[in-house]
Amino acid sequence: MRKKIGLILVALVLVALVWYLFIKPNDYTVRFHTKASTGTVNQIAKFWVNQNENASFVTQKNLGDFTHIQSLNDTSLTYNWQVTISNDSTSQVKVYITDQENSLINRILIPFLDTDFKKRSKNTVKEVFDLLNSHLSNFKTTVLGKAIIPEKYCACVSLKSTQLEKVKGMMENYAKLSGFIAKNNIELDGRPMIAIEKWDVQKDSITYNFCFPIIKSDSLPQKEGIFYKRIEEQKALKAIYNGNYLTSDRAWYALLDYAAKKKLTVSKTPIEVFHTNPNMGGNELEWKAEIFMPLQAQEPE
Repeated sequence: MRKKIGLILVALVLVALVWYLFIKPNDYTVRFHTKASTGTVNQIAKFWVNQNENASFVTQKNLGDFTHIQSLNDTSLTYNWQVTISNDSTSQVKVYITDQENSLINRILIPFLDTDFKKRSKNTVKEVFDLLNSHLSNFKTTVLGKAIIPEKYCACVSLKSTQLEKVKGMMENYAKLSGFIAKNNIELDGRPMIAIEKWDVQKDSITYNFCFPIIKSDSLPQKEGIFYKRIEEQKALKAIYNGNYLTSDRAWYALLDYAAKKKLTVSKTPIEVFHTNPNMGGNELEWKAEIFMPLQAQEPE
């Protein structure tokens, strides 16, 4: 009986060893927890990649599953990022790292030695982790839950850009819109806003309308490049964003995580209402924007 048990144990050890050396999909794993949303981790990792000439972004299955490669003199390392939402408003990040050329020797040595591969892997993830923590200190997002997007009639310009260039488009068209409204004595009905028409999460690009809410009348003037649009009242999830509007999309990601946790279905067409004029300067953490993520029509009360 003891001999049989011994053989079973040996077989289990051999199976585990074969799996570890030849089947396990990665060589090493680095883990950390963060208060950042899934999308914010995604954006900061991409930012780090774009700032490093030896790194390149490879693929993205979704916001919480993406991969980049770091090229070295003798090999290249593949980093697969897996970000999941925890129940305590944090995200758990696991980074699975593989050395394309030296996988077997790394797997043999890692349990016993602090290899160069192991050091490189930990240092790279730590750089992203430190960058993420620094970024989190520059803004604040407060998710409020369900709300109503108020109906508004607006004068708008249509724009298309990356998410990072959103503010640039607004700045370039602010004078055009505000001047047109002032020149024609059009009465305002709220604060400047943007309404996303299409959000390509894979490419981090958006098509959006930059709008000034106005009072509708029967004799509104026409101007090339400016159009009128009604934003319908609709149910949504709402957050308050404090920080530079350059990264107000961090609130979009927070709302997506909130919807996922609450099992709510949203349309990825957020609306932002800006309460602070950036031209006035001041502490960016005191800048305020209301962020809405529309709920799909079939959502219950």
